Amino acid sequence: MRYVSRLLCALLLALLAVVAVVLYFIAWPNLPAYSPPAQIHYLPQWSDADRELYYSTPQGTQVKGLRYQWFTALEQPFSATPFALQANLGRFGFLFDGQPPVANTGKLPVGFTQHLNPADGQRYLDITCAACHTGELRYNGTAVRIDGGTAQHVLPSTVPTLRGGSFGQALVASLAATAYVPWKFDRFARKVLGDTYPQGKDELRGELRQALFTFLRAAWNDTHRGLYPVQEGPGRTDAFGRIANATFGDALTPANYRPGNAPVDYPQLWDIWTFDWVQWNGSAQQPMARNIGESLGVGATLAFRDDAGQMRTGIDRYPSSVRVEDLARIEETLQRLAPPAWPEDVLGPVNLPLASQGRALFTENCAGCHVPAQRMENGRPVATLHMLPTNVIGTDPTAADNIADHRFDLSALQWSAEDLAALDVNPKPANLDLHSVSVAMGLAWVTAFVEQRAYADAGIGPEQQGRMNGFDLPIGVRELRAYKARPLAGVWATPPFLHNGSVPTLYQMLSPQDERDTTFYRGTFEYDPRHLGYQTAAFPGGFLYDTRITGNRNSGHEFRDGPRGNGVIGRLLQPQERWALLEYLKVLGGPLENRLP
Repeated sequence: MRYVSRLLCALLLALLAVVAVVLYFIAWPNLPAYSPPAQIHYLPQWSDADRELYYSTPQGTQVKGLRYQWFTALEQPFSATPFALQANLGRFGFLFDGQPPVANTGKLPVGFTQHLNPADGQRYLDITCAACHTGELRYNGTAVRIDGGTAQHVLPSTVPTLRGGSFGQALVASLAATAYVPWKFDRFARKVLGDTYPQGKDELRGELRQALFTFLRAAWNDTHRGLYPVQEGPGRTDAFGRIANATFGDALTPANYRPGNAPVDYPQLWDIWTFDWVQWNGSAQQPMARNIGESLGVGATLAFRDDAGQMRTGIDRYPSSVRVEDLARIEETLQRLAPPAWPEDVLGPVNLPLASQGRALFTENCAGCHVPAQRMENGRPVATLHMLPTNVIGTDPTAADNIADHRFDLSALQWSAEDLAALDVNPKPANLDLHSVSVAMGLAWVTAFVEQRAYADAGIGPEQQGRMNGFDLPIGVRELRAYKARPLAGVWATPPFLHNGSVPTLYQMLSPQDERDTTFYRGTFEYDPRHLGYQTAAFPGGFLYDTRITGNRNSGHEFRDGPRGNGVIGRLLQPQERWALLEYLKVLGGPLENRLP
């Protein structure tokens, strides 16, 4: 009996120790210290009106039912300090505007906005593409804003960690404290209910707890199934993996869950409207379908089944919160986005004679892949991007392999070959087997049906849909074990590099793999204008990136002597040649290129 009592005491002490550690990292998460920049330097990439539209236009995401007013009223778990305060959210890597747009009533980060859901009359927190596709480089206290660039936040994190640093973990802690600590909930209810307080207080508590349980279920599901074994860290997410798990796993059957072990960086957006195929592996073609898929991944609602759990039929199966008019408006605005031009007044002057030498080296070593052929098609300049097989380019193949290999059972949707052939999706189905559907094809079909339903709900006829879809493009699908070589205008502003962000600087990108950092720290905005990348030294709260992990590898795209292929793409570049190429990449595609001797 004494042995059992001691065992129970030991288990209780162990449990209390775990709880204490968790509470410690909630109270003091392992995050970088935050200090706002002395000033924000906006580059002339587009107009102020375009920037405001991009930052503030909703796309229909609902972040697990979290209402906008709730988010702005939440407190941090162990104090009365607002959770949405810039000093708190800035630590997670979110960016703030110098002069928040009028629509940003809560003074929230870039890309955090709201929309009114006509189904229930509630305003929901809506996180848009601007949150993930806006970058910033800091140098000597000045923040250079990179519109359409690469974010460095930790928004997608759903798996709790004992090191802290998870945005989802911190948000859940604030929701739990607010829902169950009486005095915190009372302050929250007064802010949310306003003049109607205390009427509706009990109903509000129930709704808030329901939202909390939605977050907890997602965290438990992702954690105990081991769905995201490779830590994403700042600026990365396994986009295809998360969208597939939400669409085919959450909404259909747990048998469809697949490990998201291939995080990728958020790609830059300038000039993408000219690309013949997009996504890192060139798997998608139509802008609207691509953007609907992105919205579903971030939290737009999709319910194949009714409240009783029965599969809906026909077009009734695809109700969503996706806002096709706003998605089209954002996409059309991005057509006016120019690549960022090197700001000499902030980052220092360009050595134009050296850049001229770099131009010759670029033509010799880089242009064959990164300068695509151009043609006009249906009123659009089209760039035919080079797709480089993974066994040629040599970079970590996990992301491309997953898209080519992962299969899902979609038989519960009971699609017929005739249903799918009628969609504007290419290629058309042949030898249809709904028990084994690739992620790219399955998402193409789902987004096509969601697109149809969203257009019908918005009252938009066929004559407008072609323009809103993007130049009458079909929903094209490819499943290549390859990555695209995109044009390099503005590449200096998009660290870190390769699809998985495994190479911290452009100097290292031009170097053999054995000269690249095996481990380095991510999460800082401090820029290195000499090597063209973020600084990589250790700092408090930094995320240690380990390139020895599958999915994180920094192999390939090497300039070194030896036979071409298997990652070797060019001859060894001497250090002075690398410096010349870097100087040219500062001006490529910008006004300074016209000044080269």
